[in-house]
Parts: sequence; structure tokens; C-alpha cells
Amino acid sequence: MAYAASTSDAVRPMTGEEKKVIFASSLGTVFEWYDFYLYGSLSAVIAAQFFSGVNPTAGFIFALMAFAAGFAVRPFGALVFGRLGDMIGRKYTFLVTILIMGLSTFIVGILPNYASIGIAAPIILIGLRLLQGLALGGEYGGAATYVAEHAPHGRRGNYTSWIQTTATLGLFLSLLIILGCRVAMSPEDFNAWGWRIPFLISIVLLGISVWIRLMLNESPAFKKMKEEGKHSKAPLTESFGEWKNLKIVLLALFGLVAGQAVVWYTGQFYALFFLTQTLKVDAQAANLMIAAALLIGTPFFVIFGTLADRIGRKPIIMAGLLLACLTYFPLFKGITHYANPALEEAIATAPVVVLADPNECSFQFNPVGTSQFTSSCDIAKSALVRRGIPYTNEVAPAGTVASIKVGSTVIPSYTAVPQANTTVSLSHGPATAATPTDAKAAGAAFDKGLGDALKTANYPAKADPARIDTVMVIALLTVLVLYVTMVYGPIAAMLVEMFPTRIRYTSMSLPYHIGNGWFGGFLPTTSFAIVAATGDIYSGLWYPIIIAAATLVIGLLFVRETKDVDIYQHD
Repeated sequence: MAYAASTSDAVRPMTGEEKKVIFASSLGTVFEWYDFYLYGSLSAVIAAQFFSGVNPTAGFIFALMAFAAGFAVRPFGALVFGRLGDMIGRKYTFLVTILIMGLSTFIVGILPNYASIGIAAPIILIGLRLLQGLALGGEYGGAATYVAEHAPHGRRGNYTSWIQTTATLGLFLSLLIILGCRVAMSPEDFNAWGWRIPFLISIVLLGISVWIRLMLNESPAFKKMKEEGKHSKAPLTESFGEWKNLKIVLLALFGLVAGQAVVWYTGQFYALFFLTQTLKVDAQAANLMIAAALLIGTPFFVIFGTLADRIGRKPIIMAGLLLACLTYFPLFKGITHYANPALEEAIATAPVVVLADPNECSFQFNPVGTSQFTSSCDIAKSALVRRGIPYTNEVAPAGTVASIKVGSTVIPSYTAVPQANTTVSLSHGPATAATPTDAKAAGAAFDKGLGDALKTANYPAKADPARIDTVMVIALLTVLVLYVTMVYGPIAAMLVEMFPTRIRYTSMSLPYHIGNGWFGGFLPTTSFAIVAATGDIYSGLWYPIIIAAATLVIGLLFVRETKDVDIYQHD
């Protein structure tokens, strides 16, 4: 249903109440993202505190579970809190989500470590991480819906775009407080107890957010609907059990959010991973360059959100997807050229080849950390990928142990097949039983041989700071962030406008969190597996490109423009 726009609404100044709504919603969401990012930023310290007492394999699985749990349960949080938001109201529901998030984060700061309470420590930590993910799954939809339902027609893109800056600002805030704590104390003190301070500070941020949100009123759209007795009694059934609504949910996911998610993760997270893991740029320098790009790009969330009020949401989102598909490869090759030119030179002068039987090469997709890739082919490829070394594949006769050729030097790989808790089968030929000591020795010999060969061929162990063109790297990273702002700035308004008021919170939250929690969350793991399989350090980009291209096609063909709809409609 189209809405006759009021010119006065579109041009009048923002009222004090509207400013309070945007500020309170955005501030609370910033703090929730701050809480959510703390774990990722401090994962190494947290692993040492909570997983050190179990065996390495179990500890690794626990660490991965705790990291992934928050992403995995976000869609379930969208269902739980989306239902409540459509039944009892937007204000009280996302007040509950911030309480859950803030208290869960604070408890991590006082939680005894493994040395104090044993296996209960990692189990409680994972439980708290699950609560954080559930809360975040309910927060975004509530904040976006609440702001959009307060916005005048013709200004929803602008108003909701402030919500879109919150993930970036939350990341900034977490890094800033962590950096301040590290500067204020010795590394030993920070690792022993100082890491708890950023988690404890969240109780202050929680108090501020709750105080501000308590002063807000319910959204006018929900109040009007409730007064008319038209609110949904079963929002889950209406959203997903009726084809007319389920069809829109699926279009929102596959025609908008999936592509938005991979562009967002590529621009903010995969770019950092590529700099530090592939190009071996110092972590602090890489973080500062990413931070500079985010600082430059963040205002464009609001710029594109405002532009979407004039020309529509769909053209801007689709243009961002198209630009990402067309330019990711040249942009990342440019980042290599300016961040680690020595690697580019070594690739040209001494190409690396993996000779292996294709039958023993796995696709190393391992999202939960339980799989083991122990064939000589997998060991060889993963060793190269960890070093950021591209390679080509050459087929070897069946049964041949894989080897790596660096220039004219050949380094044989080895096979490590777990037999039981105490034995490993190793070989440079037929598998033979060996002790863990032998396994460690074989791995050390292989790593040394590969390292020496790469050094002789002038492959850099890390990027030379003196040869990094910082300005150009930041410029290219900023382009990636601009794509993020194009696809992400207008999307909150568009998702709100796609669904009727009675099921809006539920219906928009689920596709958003499936897209960002799963399509986006699996990006690093999937891209790593693609790079390991192909040997091309840029091939991991095919994952976001294919997802973005599919979203572009579906969005262009089936998703309609929404900027002129009446969001007060109930059906």
C-alpha cells in the first residue's frame, strides 16, 4: 500500500523526541555490539583462562564452540524476542535484550577460571555466550523497528541508518577500552586479571542504556495497532506458516540480506584476516589501517541511508552488490601490491607447486573444529595457506605422498593419522605406527624444510613495514568499507518496510540474523577452505562474490522497492 508523503514531514527538523529515540536505540545497540565483540578481541586470553586445564583437542573445541555459539544462536534469538516484540511491544522487548546482554557480559568479568572451578568454567562461559547471541538476535530487529516506526515518512532511511553505524562503533569502543587497559598495565597483569576490566565496565554501560530506554515511549505504530486490537496473537505462525508472509521472509534473506552479510564481513573482517594471515602484516598495524578505513567510511552509512529516502533503497543496495562482485579481485590484488610487495615478487620468480594424489586431498571446511585433516596433501596445503603462500596443483600418481616444490627444491610432506589417544601413524611412504614424539619430530622437520626453502626463494616471513604503502592500503580498505555502507546503510529501513506492523519484529529479525550470523559468520571458514583447495590466495573471494551475485539477481528480479509503503499497515 503506497503512502502519500507529506512534504513537511520530509523536510522538517528532527524533533527532540525523535532525537532521543535514535540516540537511545543506537546507544544501546552500540553497547550490545561492544559486549559481543569483546570475546573475539580477547579470545586468546580467554582461552588461556578457561580452556587451559583440558587436553588441547578438547580445549580447541571448547574455544571454537564459545566463539561460534554467539553467531549460531542469533536466528533463535530473533524468533524468541521477535515473537515477544510483536505481542507485547518493541520497547519492553529490546529493554529485556540489553539486560540479558549486559548481565551476561558482566558475569564473564567475574567468572572464576578453570584453575578455580574446573570444567564448570568453560561450560558456564559457553552458556553466557549463548545468552549473548540470543540477546543480540532480538536487539537489532527491535531497535530498527522502533526507530523506523517513530520516523516520519520520507525520513526512515536517514533515521534507521544511525542504527547501522552501531556495529562499527561497538567494535571501536571495545578495541579502545582494551587498548587503554593494555597501556595502563603490564602484559602479565593484563593477562592475569586486567582482561576482566572491559567486561566489568559493561555494567556501567548497561546502567546508562537501561536508564535512557526506560524514558522512551512505545512506538506509535505498535500503540495504534494495539489500541485497534489488531496485534498478532501468533506472530511465528503468521510469519512463517502463511505463504504470503514466508515468501517475503525468503526474499528478504536471499534477495537482500545474504549478499549484504558477505559484503559486510568481507569489508570489515575478511580484509583484516587477509592482511594479517595471508599478507603477514603486523596485527597492530593492520588493525590501525582497518580502523582508519572504518573511521573514514562510517559517515557514509548515514549518507546512503539518507540518499535511499530520495532514490530508493533497492538501487543503492544492488549497486553495492554489483560493485563488490566486479572489483573484489582487483582490490585485494592491490592490497597485496601495496601491503606486501615482496610476496608479489616471490610469487613471480619462484612459483610453488603442490604435487599430490587428488584422492587424498580434502576440502578443508571445518566450522566447528572437530574434523582432522591428516593426509600428506592436506598437511602440505594447510601449511602453505597458514603462511599465505599461493601455489598451483599438480597431479601425482595414486598412492604418492604429497610434496611441495619451491622453485627447484622439493619438500616431502608426511601423513599423520590418529590411531588412538597415544599413537599416530606417520609416513613418507606406507603408513607406520609411531609415538607422539615421532609425530612432533616429523612435523618439525617438514616445517623447517619448507621454511628454509621459502626463505631461499625470498618469500617473506612477514610484511616489511618499510615497504608498506599505508596510504594506498587504507584507500583500498576504505573502498571496501564504502561497499559495506551501500548495502548496509539502507537495509534496516527496507526490511522494516517489507513486513506488516503486526509481524514486523519477528519477520525482519529472522532473515537478518540468518544472513549475518550464518552466511556472514561462515565466510572466514569457507574462504580458508577454498584457498586451501585451490592454492590461490584470492580464491576465497569467490564465496562472497557468488553469494552477492546470487542476491543481486534475486533482488533485481523479485524484490520490490519499499520506500513509499505505509508502515502503519497491519496486514
